[in-house]
Amino acid sequence: MAHIAAALPFAFDFPPAHTALIVIDMQRDFLEPGGFGAALGNDVTRLQAIVPATQALLAAARAAGLLVVHTREDHAPDLSDCPPAKRNRGAPSLRIGDVGPMGRILVRGEPGAEIIPDLAPLAGEIVIDKPGKGAFYATPLGEILAARGITHLLFAGVTTEVCVQTTMREANDRGYDCLLVEDATDSYFAEFKTATIAMIRAQGGIVGWTATTAQVAAALSSAVA
Repeated sequence: MAHIAAALPFAFDFPPAHTALIVIDMQRDFLEPGGFGAALGNDVTRLQAIVPATQALLAAARAAGLLVVHTREDHAPDLSDCPPAKRNRGAPSLRIGDVGPMGRILVRGEPGAEIIPDLAPLAGEIVIDKPGKGAFYATPLGEILAARGITHLLFAGVTTEVCVQTTMREANDRGYDCLLVEDATDSYFAEFKTATIAMIRAQGGIVGWTATTAQVAAALSSAVA
């Protein structure tokens, strides 16, 4: 059993053999200039700043033998899984499906929809393509986790208040114990990340726990040793 004494709101215990690391949407379209995040007017460098911590978290998880799952928010080329209410919202310079510098925005198989090279999945790691914010909606994630006996989930990725929080809440409703790795997630808006972390661990961890990459790595190292 791995133990994080300093997790918030209180200590978090998790069995590595039944724990998965879920890395949410670390895609070029969200982290690089010319992608969807930038088209919405956001400063993508905020998200780029968490790449080193996410790399360290992935390394620790892989060394400990955790199941690693990567997600990508993307859509079929014909946009049949992208409702008009999603595509037409707001006034971005490029909408989902439009052609941008990295191909069609958030379309499966296009360069911009791929995970950034620094965090590329290893052979055998699971990659989930999801049409919505949450990784359980319209995907096989639930079945994949159940088949492997997963009971605990560690979360990283972007953005904290949208796809990460949505997936954590979906997982919480399905009975998983969830922990968000604070320095391996971020938002285009600093105050949104702060508020989301507070919401997750409020009221005795109503959604889950939080801890840092260093704390998770130390717990895994001790458990393995």
